[in-house]
Amino acid sequence: MNHQDSKTPRKPISQQLDQVATQVVDAAFQVHSTLGPGLLESVYELCLEHELTKRRLSVEKQVPLPVLYDNLYIEAGFKVDLLVDRCLIVELKAVETLLPVHTAQLLTYLKLSKCRLGLLINFNVPLIKDGIKRLVL
Repeated sequence: MNHQDSKTPRKPISQQLDQVATQVVDAAFQVHSTLGPGLLESVYELCLEHELTKRRLSVEKQVPLPVLYDNLYIEAGFKVDLLVDRCLIVELKAVETLLPVHTAQLLTYLKLSKCRLGLLINFNVPLIKDGIKRLVL
């Protein structure tokens, strides 16, 4: 859900950013097909980071994300799981079911970081395609 006025057209996602997202999804498929569901989120994070680095993408793990309030930066403990090429947020889960709070978390990270595209990836699914959610601001 975007809080932007529905009559105001959004700029499309750049082709470069879309290609980065495609690489992340492909890497997630590789990790999931190799490991399957049932492991800890931290294991998937390390393996996905490795896959993305092999593809020559820049990957930052556990990036602190401060909250800006009244011209004050507040370190609230938010951390982005993966920031890929400094433009795509990847939030990883290994849960039975994705909940609305997981989507809200990624939307908050997108707003705070001013990134436009995020991927919410749940590795604890039989088919990884059912565990990937793409969010655009």
